[in-house]
Amino acid sequence: MADKPGKKKTIPRQAMAEQEPEVRRRNFEEVPLGYTMEQAQMEASRCLQCRKPGCTSGCPVSVDIPGFIQCILEGDMTAAIRNLWGKNALPAVCGRVCPQEIQCEGECILGKKGDPVAIGNLERFAADYERAHGSGELPPKLPPTGKKVAVVGSGPSGLTVAGDLIAKGHDVTIFEAFHKAGGVLVYGIPEFRLPKAIVGQEVHFLERLGVKIECNAVVGRTVSLDELFEEGYDAIYLGVGAGLPRFMNIPGENLVGILSANEYLTRANLMKAYKFPDVDTPIPIGKNVTVLGAGNVAMDSARTAMRLGADSVRIVYRRSRQEMPARAAEIHHAEEEGIEMMLLTNPTRYIGDEKGRLTGMECIQMELGEPDDSGRRRPVPIPGSELEIECDLCIVAVGSGANPLLTQSTSDLQLNKWGYIMTEPNTGKTFKRGVWAGGDIVTGAATVILAMGAGRKAADSIHEYLVYGW
Repeated sequence: MADKPGKKKTIPRQAMAEQEPEVRRRNFEEVPLGYTMEQAQMEASRCLQCRKPGCTSGCPVSVDIPGFIQCILEGDMTAAIRNLWGKNALPAVCGRVCPQEIQCEGECILGKKGDPVAIGNLERFAADYERAHGSGELPPKLPPTGKKVAVVGSGPSGLTVAGDLIAKGHDVTIFEAFHKAGGVLVYGIPEFRLPKAIVGQEVHFLERLGVKIECNAVVGRTVSLDELFEEGYDAIYLGVGAGLPRFMNIPGENLVGILSANEYLTRANLMKAYKFPDVDTPIPIGKNVTVLGAGNVAMDSARTAMRLGADSVRIVYRRSRQEMPARAAEIHHAEEEGIEMMLLTNPTRYIGDEKGRLTGMECIQMELGEPDDSGRRRPVPIPGSELEIECDLCIVAVGSGANPLLTQSTSDLQLNKWGYIMTEPNTGKTFKRGVWAGGDIVTGAATVILAMGAGRKAADSIHEYLVYGW
């Protein structure tokens, strides 16, 4: 008997196994454990193969989502990964850290009355299967064009540009300021959420395609953009991110024990300070840790502090749970691991001892007023509601600013009032001939996949320029 229409809707969304909270809160191993082939094919069978798939339109890099899911269902994993590579050079990364719930899965028709297809989990599965069982065969490239492109920064937007342009036959070199490629993927996102081996595999894939990577190269200091043009590069893409730390400018901010999330996570992630003294980079270990902010960076910082041995970790956030910008899954994981959420609470000053070390924080409770420019209700202090929190380590994760190293040394780039590079929205073209920019250095801090989407648009524009001119 033929299946009745709509039967796929009755198959439950396949949950991915995870480390138990009591175990994982003290280790840096990846939390979700991945699908089995049986689970992946069961989840793939839920896809309705819509004729006008909203999931694809919800993806910033326009992955053919029904196409790769159908390949998984049929057991053709080579076709699945090739389908993904056609639009996404970093599927193992995106499958782990993209906010699918507000993008592709947010547009899935099954999500209107139930659980959407687990697109991110399936993307991760396809990429992980290729890494473990694939032939290693590379996708085809167009013949060499003789054109050279410099990509400044090896974060998600830079890697996307490099992957797209190498496939189109151009010669591509990435210049990375740190000692390892990956940008925010290696210095910002912890091992338990995105293992460095996964990022390394994705970067190595681009190297196998022919992308050259020069690390420890601080463009804007060791070499200027004009000098890159003099060296024979025909186009330059700037993907240098928004890694300038931001603090709150409240009394006591110079006490020992207060540091930015940028520094804290870079030490813990890229420099593996959680293995000190087996590695050279130390990191402060707090007993009572407070993290200011409620985005993904704040969750990453809090969960890292717990894994480093803190007795207690608190998130202090001036708005309510509804306004927290972190992914729901990250908040859920943090709470499972014993991290306390102090909401509608705002720090007003730090408290220290006679040696200048942090011992606590004074806060005031808040209530929500009218919406501000962000659309969220503005927090308003409640008079007389002051309280003190004991803490010996505070990690400030309240956002970051534009990386100024390159922009300050390149006078003919136009910047907005916040120091971000101004570009044409649909192409990434800057006001300097032959130079494009994208990702956080243009938009401010955003998601990995939005940076990749900007890279995709810029790569198309750069290719057109190399073929037809400015």
